[in-house]
Amino acid sequence: MATSPSPSPAGPPPPADGLLSAARRNLRELAHGLSHASHPSTPLLADAPKPWQRLLPYVVVLALAATFIPVTITVLASQYGVPGALAGALGVAQAAPLLMLAHRPLQAWWIIFPADIVSALVLLAHDPGQHDTTWPWPPPTLVAYLFLLLALGLRETRRTVVAVWAATATAGAVLHLIAPSDRATGSALLLPILGAVVLVIGAAVRERGEATRRLAEQETISEAERAQRTLLEERTRIARELHDVVAHHMSVITVQADSAPYRISGLSEPAQEEFASIAAAARESLGEMRRLLSVLRSDGTEGDRAPQPGLGRLQQLVEATVRAGLPVELSLAADLGEVPSAVDLSAYRIVQEALANVVRHAPGARTQVSVGASAGHLNVLVVNGPAPKPASPLESAGTGHGLVGMRERVRLTGGTLDTGPLPDGGFRVAARMPLPPTESPAGSPPDSPSVQPSSEDL
Repeated sequence: MATSPSPSPAGPPPPADGLLSAARRNLRELAHGLSHASHPSTPLLADAPKPWQRLLPYVVVLALAATFIPVTITVLASQYGVPGALAGALGVAQAAPLLMLAHRPLQAWWIIFPADIVSALVLLAHDPGQHDTTWPWPPPTLVAYLFLLLALGLRETRRTVVAVWAATATAGAVLHLIAPSDRATGSALLLPILGAVVLVIGAAVRERGEATRRLAEQETISEAERAQRTLLEERTRIARELHDVVAHHMSVITVQADSAPYRISGLSEPAQEEFASIAAAARESLGEMRRLLSVLRSDGTEGDRAPQPGLGRLQQLVEATVRAGLPVELSLAADLGEVPSAVDLSAYRIVQEALANVVRHAPGARTQVSVGASAGHLNVLVVNGPAPKPASPLESAGTGHGLVGMRERVRLTGGTLDTGPLPDGGFRVAARMPLPPTESPAGSPPDSPSVQPSSEDL
């Protein structure tokens, strides 16, 4: 009697082993997808702007549970002949977890899906008699499961959604295969088909919402980066302008130190060496400032060779603005006293930028510019009314440099800035910058007087 040879242990595995390995891998992937929720504790519409929108998912799931629990129990008991206690247990197991859809739909699926399978097997053992019923999915069970799949599609990842549909399709195929001939109508495959459509719709809505949210986050980040870049650009521009102011003072120090031995007779040798050291240090500082300016200046740009403007040129600025078609009235106090160079430059630039904003955003609006000194501060006020006739502004969206530059200039001088719209539709810009005291503070030592350069010294 011939015997079949046994396979060699060293040979390749039979095809059945490969199929079993692939099946095990698929089951592991399915279990991994079904055990990882993307949003385990965040309810649906948790980020909605209005309270009633955030409460809407709870109202919906409460209505679903209140509807499907009694309907499912009634259908199982009256149409399928399931005993009352068993029908009640199955109905609660199939519909009560709908209350979890707002928070944890995947955990609700782990309860409803086995309950639906058990219900199908229970219905298979009961003869519905003359009732025209469907098997294995009664209409309430089918509709409730579709609501569950919709919640899963709206919340879970694509991998989890595919795993849920694969489990549903597998259960439908198995029930279709074991169905007796009088019930093999193909209705077991209806749920996977409808479920695929519902899952695709839910996943598409979820991914579109996530894309919109990511786009809004990116726009917020871009806006913050744009504001930071604008601030840095303004600070660089202000630093370039202040270079001329500081360089002027350093030049005065250099000239005074160099000319001191010729202006002051009888200086000792150590005093002359001290003045020479001061002049050398001032020249070195000027060289360092020129190198700093080259760092701050953009590539390919030339430095402004004109002197920096100040309050003395406000009248020219206002006249140029009037010629551009903007009615401007200037009120400039005559007794401003000594105004530091930085404050002088900042005041001019604030008025210049405020008038430019009026021209851009409210062309033709009547504007008043007032500059005066009080309580040791320089007050700059620019107020414009609404445009005389409705018209589109010359610039619908500004660069953001105007108000940022004003704030930086005022902050540099230690002052305050107040800007904002007026009730009549106009706009107000008010800057307050400190001025140096008109007299030396009481109690200053007499042997260290403040030295001010004069025109004769130059």
